[in-house]
Amino acid sequence: MDDCIFCKIVAGELPSIRVYEDERVIAIMDINPATRGHALVVPREHAADLHEIGDEDLAHSAVVAKDLARRAVRGFGADGVTIMQSNGAAAWQTVFHYHLHVIPRYDGDPLVLPWKPTAGDVDDIAEISKAYFQD
Repeated sequence: MDDCIFCKIVAGELPSIRVYEDERVIAIMDINPATRGHALVVPREHAADLHEIGDEDLAHSAVVAKDLARRAVRGFGADGVTIMQSNGAAAWQTVFHYHLHVIPRYDGDPLVLPWKPTAGDVDDIAEISKAYFQD
């Protein structure tokens, strides 16, 4: 994709700080980090989102994110790690090339996600769940 910033980074046309790369993905430091050590796992092959990415690239991206999460805990002393992936503008996706955020979390860090869990109606949840069984 000519106008995709991540495709340009993968191709070496734009600078990045790479922390991992192989034949399927690259992992780069996020230049707008949510916390110290925030990295992105970016498949080399362009896919706009979860609906377009191939199964092998999807699975490999998760494996690499898992490894980076382990490294964040060991290397940065993170207290936890948030793995985040967004699909569509309504879900906060701003770069339309599938990628995973690996966000080291620290007790008291400033990152507050918009979702605040509250109890739902169990009957309503059960009814809504039926949609997952439709093709």
